[in-house]
Amino acid sequence: MSAGSFAAGAHRPLLFDEFHPDDAVQLAALRADPAIEFTDRRDLLRAEFDGLLSPPEFSEGPELDRWVYYPWRRSVIALPGPGILRALRLDRNRNHLTRAEQEKLGALTIGVVGQSVGHAVAYTLALEGICGGLRLADFDTIELSNLNRIPGTVFDIGENKAVVTARRIAELDPYLPVEIFETGVGEDNMDAFLSGLSIVVEECDSLDIKLAVREGARRHRLPLLMQSNDRGLLDVERFDLDPNRRPFHGMLGGTSSAELRGLSTRDKAPHVIRILDGRNLSENLAASMVEVGETLNSWPQLGGEVQLGGASVASAVRRIGLGIKLPSGRTRVDVERALDEIVEPEAFEDLVWPEESDTEPEPESGIAAVLACAQRAPSGGNAQPWNLRADATEITISLARERTSMMDIGYRGSALALGAALYNARAAAAAQGRLGADELRTGGPELLTAVLHLGSDSDPQLAQDYPALLTRHTNRRDGSGAPLPSAVRDALDAVVTHAGGGLRWISDRTEVEYAADMLAASERTRYLTPAMHTEMISELRWPGDDLRTGMDLRTLDLAPDEIAKLEIARRADVMALLRTWSGGSALVDGTRDKLRTSSALAVLTMPTPPLDDPAELAAYARAGTMLQRVWIEAERRGLAVQPVSPVFLFARRPEELHTVSPEFADTLASLQGRFLELSGVPEDETVVSVLRLGYAPKPAVRSRRLPIPGADTRGL
Repeated sequence: MSAGSFAAGAHRPLLFDEFHPDDAVQLAALRADPAIEFTDRRDLLRAEFDGLLSPPEFSEGPELDRWVYYPWRRSVIALPGPGILRALRLDRNRNHLTRAEQEKLGALTIGVVGQSVGHAVAYTLALEGICGGLRLADFDTIELSNLNRIPGTVFDIGENKAVVTARRIAELDPYLPVEIFETGVGEDNMDAFLSGLSIVVEECDSLDIKLAVREGARRHRLPLLMQSNDRGLLDVERFDLDPNRRPFHGMLGGTSSAELRGLSTRDKAPHVIRILDGRNLSENLAASMVEVGETLNSWPQLGGEVQLGGASVASAVRRIGLGIKLPSGRTRVDVERALDEIVEPEAFEDLVWPEESDTEPEPESGIAAVLACAQRAPSGGNAQPWNLRADATEITISLARERTSMMDIGYRGSALALGAALYNARAAAAAQGRLGADELRTGGPELLTAVLHLGSDSDPQLAQDYPALLTRHTNRRDGSGAPLPSAVRDALDAVVTHAGGGLRWISDRTEVEYAADMLAASERTRYLTPAMHTEMISELRWPGDDLRTGMDLRTLDLAPDEIAKLEIARRADVMALLRTWSGGSALVDGTRDKLRTSSALAVLTMPTPPLDDPAELAAYARAGTMLQRVWIEAERRGLAVQPVSPVFLFARRPEELHTVSPEFADTLASLQGRFLELSGVPEDETVVSVLRLGYAPKPAVRSRRLPIPGADTRGL
């Protein structure tokens, strides 16, 4: 096609490839015309494309660039090829529509009959990029009275309505195929119009054509949509699902299109009222219909309602195109009714914590002090997975299986916490002069029980730890990142070695950042795995909650924006979408940033115990002693201590990761392998804890503890 072959009613631009000889000649002719303006937007748009986050993966070079001639504008513009243009223009659709969904919708060809309301519909479909082709029909021309609802201009007066719609769409996306039927549709061309369509939208005024389009849609088994503006009425007729259904939901009975042809406005009125459901018309339209032909040329329409109609039809098209449930029927998107129901929004209230929640009674003396100190041991999620009992001769600490979590694989985390509680009890007993022998019993319904026999001994070294264990706390505040002095590292190494374990250091800044990325990636799987997400959110304690268990929000050292983000992070539906999108990295930005402020990560290990053996839990319990001793030694040296427990911490075989997170088992296995390699843990050792160490301000709040049920120590 040559540049001069456009007639006055041209609706499509002409695309030129400057490297094609024939196109180059025509471009030169256009350049020679001083009335034609040339603009090149390619560099600007490519720079914008290069700035996209997560750009699509495709290769489209300059060979697909085109010069686009709009004869009705007397303008030529150079643009990148269709792939770049579409990806860039629709990038802000994400993630209301994913790229995969956009691609699927981009395969639809949609026909729109009638270009008043239909103009808004067709343009919205093109605007959202939810079609790969449009077919528009209207025999009528633009009049000035149409410009109350059609977004044309006075320059469009006298032009065919379908041409005006097509031109506007061409200026949005010159690559989108748009075909027009300037004579409208009727018996002679209905099948030609409907053939090959995915969906048809009917927005014309002629009752006989309305019915004929439905009869055709039924023959072609096409879904049909109609938006009638008044009170946002939207009709859906799924002739694709039920080709035997009657048009207009049967509201016209057995009336045929031939019976409706040529009716006067007055004779049309009863049929229109039946179609629009006169019982539910707005009072303005109902009263106006009495005046049509008397004081009004036609029924009134408002531009805003027409634009809303385009939006509601586009929503229905998305559902049909994506296979989302949308049955036949009708609904209303009634803005006026919604405005009648306007209410004040519920304000977000600042978190107000009761003053009494910050107080905790000081421990008593004797056996009560022993129990209180044991209860202050650390545990994952502050679950306190033990039961404490005391009598005149012994303290019993049994594993509370009901307080486990998914990350507590094989109760290994609970056993570690139980061992820490036993160490606390021993230190308190030594300080009270009631120390005796202790033992770990495995098996039975409780799986693991620690028994501290009460005696009359003391141990100065153990007793020395007692005050430190009472004040021990988790410190999640940002650190300074200052390196640990060698004397501090040596002291912690000595504690671990004495306890029979191993200590691996991650302290190089590059390695700390690498570890932070891995641990944050592990936490992301907690958010995106439904069961773990439910557990994680259930651990959080807000004002008004029982603060004696779980994670008091104040102890997490969250910035105000992070607390606000929790309102989103708590939502399971949001996490489900993020999982579908392979997203959610921003959920753990705070974790990653906090880990990067560490002076070092200390990876505590123990000799690998046998699997599927009762002795395994006892080994984890003994490691709990090592954990407590390292913790209080670090605090004596002025360090902030925070356990960071990756999801894979207690997994010892691949199938256990599948149990924890079927969705991310492979990801977790990879993270576990990389973390073990980074920390240099040999095959004959097993990681029991990862501690974040650094120099940070003291926390304002410590985690509370549950009361010890049934622990009446009077007289003991």
